[in-house]
Amino acid sequence: MDFIQTVVAFVVTLGILVTIHEWGHFIVARLCGVKVLRFSVGFGKIFYSRIDRQGTEFALALIPLGGYVKMLDEREGEVPEAQKNQAFNNKNVYQRIAIVAAGPIVNLVFAVLAYWLLFVSGVSTVVPVIGSVVKDSIAEYAQLPIQGEIVAIDGQPTASWQEVNLALARRIGDSGVLRLQIKGGELAEANHLGNYSLNLQSWNFDLEKQSPISAIGIKPFRPEIAPVLGAVSVGGRAEKAGLLSQDLVVSISGSKIETWYHLVEKVQSSPEQSLIFKVLRSDSILEIPITPAGKTLESGRIIGLVGVGVQPPQWPREMLRNNQLGVIDGLVAATNKTWKMISLTLGSIKKMLIGIISVKNLSGPITIAKVASQSAESGFEAYISFLAYLSISLGVLNLLPIPMLDGGHLFYYMIEIIKGKPVSEQVQGIGLRIGMALLFGMMAIAMFNDVMRL
Repeated sequence: MDFIQTVVAFVVTLGILVTIHEWGHFIVARLCGVKVLRFSVGFGKIFYSRIDRQGTEFALALIPLGGYVKMLDEREGEVPEAQKNQAFNNKNVYQRIAIVAAGPIVNLVFAVLAYWLLFVSGVSTVVPVIGSVVKDSIAEYAQLPIQGEIVAIDGQPTASWQEVNLALARRIGDSGVLRLQIKGGELAEANHLGNYSLNLQSWNFDLEKQSPISAIGIKPFRPEIAPVLGAVSVGGRAEKAGLLSQDLVVSISGSKIETWYHLVEKVQSSPEQSLIFKVLRSDSILEIPITPAGKTLESGRIIGLVGVGVQPPQWPREMLRNNQLGVIDGLVAATNKTWKMISLTLGSIKKMLIGIISVKNLSGPITIAKVASQSAESGFEAYISFLAYLSISLGVLNLLPIPMLDGGHLFYYMIEIIKGKPVSEQVQGIGLRIGMALLFGMMAIAMFNDVMRL
């Protein structure tokens, strides 16, 4: 069932983004008087199609990893004399630029609209309050105050942990000083604003294993979570032993369990060891023997797992914010958010090229499918945010000056404007081979990373 859900989420997510991207090419091509032969979502064998009054075939194909808009073009076959003025290659260079750029630009516009929808409908966020700091970390050396709220990083407001994470992510690989503004704290007045400087000189970490927040040594505030079982995995040790969702774990093998963290610590430290779970179910106390399964981590450490999930905690009201903006303010905020994400994406690509960020962080269709499924499970807000981020990534990547991508064609057209004549077919052919090698190489790395993550 989980596999089917993941596949469906992947197909729907990619289908939405591909349709939006190709619609951009399609609508501008028609506005420029180019005859569109086919609008396809997916590659390979077509399993559904229809033809409209203008002779365009709208098709769905079996391989849901992209799509294309096929236009009338003399470079790809014979064009009747009466239709030559409708061929893509016969349009002036500025019309061709508009048609090619429309796909990625529409992806970016879609992201703005998606964020705008979230902002005007109201976004629920957790206030970024520091729960604790890690010993000998950058955060501890800077003496960040426990229970203080991070209100700004490098002068940029941070109203949620997501914004804190993005602000820190922009500084990955940088040296120098990171500036935090923090309100309140255990030893300060509630409205006191303190300024803190964090030295990033020795800030090196693996994005695969840590988030920027944890790497800097900050542990977000979390309410104490009762040891009540949430989801119980089908086929897991807990289900086989008879544990049920909503069971309250009182003790494990004589050790009192007061919070969910105590439960996790006890289970993880006991791989393949027999444990006695004492649980409260309705008004009855039950003792249930369980042997946690062993799992080997990348570090070589073996931990125990029983196959249970946490019951979502109840957050204190003062720790939650519901930010709802008006139509105009929402549009401004959505545009700013999209621009920040574009900058972060471009910055990450640059850092990957110069080796600051490892190529291990490249993700392929398997990771996208898993995140799409998890986002859909987390609700409308999480899924729309993921869709907007993925649309930005698709738009930015397609604008890179790599032959085979939209950006590669735009690069050729810019040369054409400067030289006054098109780039030769021979040069474009060489560029195509280079572009294919680059793209297939990136795809191979991304797929390898996906498999290793599994």
